[in-house]
Amino acid sequence: MKSSVRIAAISAESHPARTEENLETIRRCTRQAAEQGAELVLFPELCVTGFVPNHPTGEHAHWLGQVLQGAWKMAEPLDGAAVQELVRISAESGVFLSAGLLENAGNVLFNTHVLVGEGRIFARWRKMHIPMFEMQVYNGGGVPEVVDTPLGRIGANICFDTLLPESTRLLAVQGCEIGLFPFAADPAPGTAEAWAAWARPVLQARCAENGLFGVACNYLGNVQFAGASQSFPGGAMALGPGGQVLAEGGAPILLADFTAQGLLEARAAFEYTFRFRRPELYGLLTR
Repeated sequence: MKSSVRIAAISAESHPARTEENLETIRRCTRQAAEQGAELVLFPELCVTGFVPNHPTGEHAHWLGQVLQGAWKMAEPLDGAAVQELVRISAESGVFLSAGLLENAGNVLFNTHVLVGEGRIFARWRKMHIPMFEMQVYNGGGVPEVVDTPLGRIGANICFDTLLPESTRLLAVQGCEIGLFPFAADPAPGTAEAWAAWARPVLQARCAENGLFGVACNYLGNVQFAGASQSFPGGAMALGPGGQVLAEGGAPILLADFTAQGLLEARAAFEYTFRFRRPELYGLLTR
């Protein structure tokens, strides 16, 4: 890992099926983060194409027909115009940029987060565990890869994935140093403080038990699509590899510095449990 990495977590408003407008917001916020020294910029889950509301209150069959047609229309292939625009935004600002989109993978859709930098796509991660009312729209992805970058080894878990400890463990066993945790969550009563209170203990556990830095940000905005609506409060957090909260809040940009020394200290601590793992005992977990 680089000796010091300044990260930015950005909760900026985005809306479904308004991709060009969302990309312009991403460009503006990325530029602002870069001006403040950010080298790695994280945006929320599905912020490029927009989040499809998943709490319908009416007749579900009608909603599902509408939402599936709309989702296919807004979905983008990884080699399409939206991702290429992210590459351009990254190049213009000189940062590594990670953002989410509804991915058209040919005959299925995925909830995908990409990492771009140095004029190319470094990684793509597909949400693995799909909760109720999202599973009708997109499929679950495979094992998330961890990629080498000039900043360090980076991997990602998308929203609901973070609630299952195996998701982040898959990153840790590949040597992840910086974990990206993009969210679109609206826990009651629907404030950024409520999101932080809900997400904080989970994120602290994932970072501490795996000895990695974490950066999280939550979707922002009132979204309406196919007769359903949902309101997201935003919020952002940066965590150390011992599970400590380094920074929280930020409107819309949260900044924090991750250091190689901090990673070393966490992994040398007596309570760093990762090194005491005994994988030969865990076969039952996969049966």
